[in-house]
Amino acid sequence: MSNEFYFNLILFFLVAIIGLELVAKKLRLPPAVAQLVGGAVIAFLPGLPAFEIDPALVLVVFLPPLLMEGAYFTVWHEFRRHLSGILLLAIGAVLFTTLVVGLALHALNPGLPWAACFALGAIVSPPDAIAAKAVLQRVALPRKLLVLLEGESLLNDATGLVLYKFSIAVILTGVFSMQSALVEFVWLSVGGVVLGAVFGYLVYKLLRYLEDTSLMILASALPGWICYVVGEYLDVSGVIATVTYGMILGWYQHEIMTATARRRGSAFWEIMIFILESLVFILIGLSLRGVWERIEHAEKSWGAYSIEVLLVLAAVFLSRFVWIFAVDGLARLFKQQSHKPHMKANWRESFVKSWAGMRGVVTLAAALAVPAQVPGRDLMLLSAFAVILVTVLFQGTTIGWLIRVLDIKHMSNEHVYLNEPQTWAKLEAAQFAVVKALAHDESGKVIHPRLLEQYGYRANLSHTLKDSHALPEDVRKAHFNVVLAAVAAGREELLKLHRSGQIHDELLHLMERDLDIQEIAALHTRG
Repeated sequence: MSNEFYFNLILFFLVAIIGLELVAKKLRLPPAVAQLVGGAVIAFLPGLPAFEIDPALVLVVFLPPLLMEGAYFTVWHEFRRHLSGILLLAIGAVLFTTLVVGLALHALNPGLPWAACFALGAIVSPPDAIAAKAVLQRVALPRKLLVLLEGESLLNDATGLVLYKFSIAVILTGVFSMQSALVEFVWLSVGGVVLGAVFGYLVYKLLRYLEDTSLMILASALPGWICYVVGEYLDVSGVIATVTYGMILGWYQHEIMTATARRRGSAFWEIMIFILESLVFILIGLSLRGVWERIEHAEKSWGAYSIEVLLVLAAVFLSRFVWIFAVDGLARLFKQQSHKPHMKANWRESFVKSWAGMRGVVTLAAALAVPAQVPGRDLMLLSAFAVILVTVLFQGTTIGWLIRVLDIKHMSNEHVYLNEPQTWAKLEAAQFAVVKALAHDESGKVIHPRLLEQYGYRANLSHTLKDSHALPEDVRKAHFNVVLAAVAAGREELLKLHRSGQIHDELLHLMERDLDIQEIAALHTRG
């Protein structure tokens, strides 16, 4: 097939994304489900060749920007507060699932090497960041559960890929050292954090010198890919490096990016992430044809494979439930014995957390990357696709219903943030203070009466409601200089409230958008 054919095929996929998105809305399904099924249907269309997906290319193209986008909007205060719970899922649950799948599969098929059994466990163990985001963004969850699940999906790929790498190495070399594995894991993790922090610092310094909006957006987006590529080249975790960089940029972007760059960058990222997420699930669906054809020519029958695949699916489901219920139960018991504030045992939240374990592109890419000489490779491919298909189609479509049936409530001991009216009251008070200082000349004469009246009125009214006022046309430049100073004061107060943990990230982004729009309008009108 020519390159022109593949370009036309990509255009066809983009058109298909629009149609599948409309179908998902019509049927009230998660778009990921419609795209995965749509990709599977497209794969078997007459005249289309079987698709050979390069797993390394899939990871380097899709994973870094999607990880970075998730990390960029990570709520740092909540991430830090729930870090122990996130690590128990991202590391503990992945290790436990890998162990359970490996033991169960070897018990059923003793002829399969232990390393191959654990390699399959590592492939199917980590819930996917892309699949989790595609499903969780459309359901209403308590903040703590959402932070735990999103944080887990950002970090667990590193654990799964390390386990996978060592299992494959043991199969090919026959050598395994627990000490070497632990040292390698620490090196991958710490090295990834350091690399991501270095890139974050360099971009933090660079963006201060860039005035062109397009360059600023490009200079902030490219390091997401570069972190991943450099990390893999240096044998540290490219996943953790990208996540670290994304979190640093998300924390400091309020200070180092202009309002125009932030608004245009948000639009750029929104469209790009939508396209990448959709293409990922279409590609997963397309891979079904290759898996199907490979299994048809395999030595074992579909019946023999089906028993093993069902066992893997059962082990994946049950191991997550056992781990989460055990960890949550021990955590509540510890809090009771230490007389710390705790919630009543809430099995509903543990159940939803156990149910939200969708797999995706990392599982598929890892399975496709298994060398041909590895025993059980066909089973790994089939199991990986089955786990993705079942978790996305079954868990992804039912988690919203499950949340409603279980009547999950927001936790009473969550951190209490200021609401929007309270935040606006603080911002407008800070703005009015600046306007009062700049609205008079050296002799004390009021030179911006309309601004003084406007911001004074808004500051007083913000105790109950908010309002805005038209800007005067005369002395335009001086007028809008005061407006820009007021916007800067409001932004400074907003960041102060966020950095002190008084407002949530969602409210920060909402109100910062309004300040950005005010700033852009003032700059444009001032000329």
